[in-house]
Amino acid sequence: MRIGVISDTHGSVTAWRKAYDQVLRSADLIVHAGDLLYHGPRNPLPEGYDPASLARELNASAVPIVIARGNCDSEVDQLVVDKPLQAPYAHCWVKGLKILVHHGHIISPDELPPYINKDTCDVFISGHTHVAGISRYSGVLCLNPGSPSLSKTGGGIPTIGWIEGGSARIIRLDTGATIEQQQIGE
Repeated sequence: MRIGVISDTHGSVTAWRKAYDQVLRSADLIVHAGDLLYHGPRNPLPEGYDPASLARELNASAVPIVIARGNCDSEVDQLVVDKPLQAPYAHCWVKGLKILVHHGHIISPDELPPYINKDTCDVFISGHTHVAGISRYSGVLCLNPGSPSLSKTGGGIPTIGWIEGGSARIIRLDTGATIEQQQIGE
C-alpha cells in the first residue's frame, strides 16, 4: 500500500498540482493533515493561491483522500470539499497499519497524550509547523510532511511524505530526493 502524506497546502493549487503530478497520483491513498484552502492571517499568499480551484481538484482526485481538519480550515470549507474534514482526528486502518492524523495545532508529536501510544497507532501524522520531519515518541512513528506551498523546511524546500513497505519518508518536491526516512515499528 502506497500512502501519500501532505499538509498545509493553504489554497495553493500550484503546490497541489506539483505534489499530485509528481508523487501523489501513484498513491493508493492520500492523507492530508489539514489547512487545505485558507492561507491564514499569519501566512503570506502562497504561489498559485486559488482555493476554489484547489477544492475542485481535491474533489476530482482519482486517489481517495482522508483529511484531518486544520486550524485554518473552517465550516465553509466543508461546503466546497466533498470529503469530510475530520476533527480533531482522522483515523485510517490500512492493511494492518494504524494511522492517526491530527493537524498538530493542539497536540504536538513531541508530547503525545498517553492515549496515543504504540497500542493505539503505528503512525501519528501531523502538520501545522510547515517543517518536515520524522521522529519517534512513546514507540509511535511521528511524521510531519512539511508543506508544499509555505514550507519552513531548510529555507523553504517544498516537501510531502510517503509511506510504503514498512517505512515513512520525506520527499523534496523540487528534486524528488528523499531527505529523511525511518522504518515503522522499530
